[in-house]
Amino acid sequence: MNALTGIFPEAGSPEGAYRARRMEHHAFIALDGVSRSFTESGTVRPVLTGLDFSMTRGQFVALLGRSGAGKSTLLNLMGGLDVPTSGTVRIGDTLVNTLDDDARTLFRRNHLGFVFQSFNLIPTLSVRDNVLLPLQLAGTATPQAVQRAVDLLAEVGLGDREESYPDRLSGGEQQRVAIARALVNEPRLLLADEPTGNLDYRTGRLVMDLLHRLVRETATTMLVVTHDRDFLQASDRITVMREGRIADVSYDEAIAQ
Repeated sequence: MNALTGIFPEAGSPEGAYRARRMEHHAFIALDGVSRSFTESGTVRPVLTGLDFSMTRGQFVALLGRSGAGKSTLLNLMGGLDVPTSGTVRIGDTLVNTLDDDARTLFRRNHLGFVFQSFNLIPTLSVRDNVLLPLQLAGTATPQAVQRAVDLLAEVGLGDREESYPDRLSGGEQQRVAIARALVNEPRLLLADEPTGNLDYRTGRLVMDLLHRLVRETATTMLVVTHDRDFLQASDRITVMREGRIADVSYDEAIAQ
């Protein structure tokens, strides 16, 4: 158990299951009949097969699955980095799979945030400029937006490191910069792939608590690929990918994976 227990219903508990069922009726994200296959050396390799998946606005979902199960493919489809072989991917009122490359790039820039194991910070930019980069690319670096970036750095405990460069930061500090960058454009959806995977236990807990709190405060929808028990405990739902399909499981089932 962690400090969040009792504040949010445990995933797989009766309260959490009721919340998940109630929220399903108001899907903010919906993948319908999604399949994705790749051709390698003339052979078609299916990764996702007729997958149906939905999330509601403000919902926090943890995603489990063995290597090769299709987790990264799912994130790429939801993030508009790839398009399905068949089926539809809807975020809000937008059918992401129908957008061309330029439109999907703009959609990602304006509405999505990404946090991954590799921090993907630009070494020649300061901490402040790394966080500001999404706003500058989108042409929305207004004084108010710049202030939001500054406030986010303070929120993640790096208000005194704005002018530092990534190579001067610890792994946990770099991940906190990546979180601030992911949230600076106030994304509708945050996708995270093992965000604590490269961190020690203590730093991982700090990052998990920070990410969870900031997402809750802003009502951002979040999907996290993780095997971290604290993330599982704090989530609204836990899902598992097996052989290109996805299903909800209880917390006890998840930790037995």
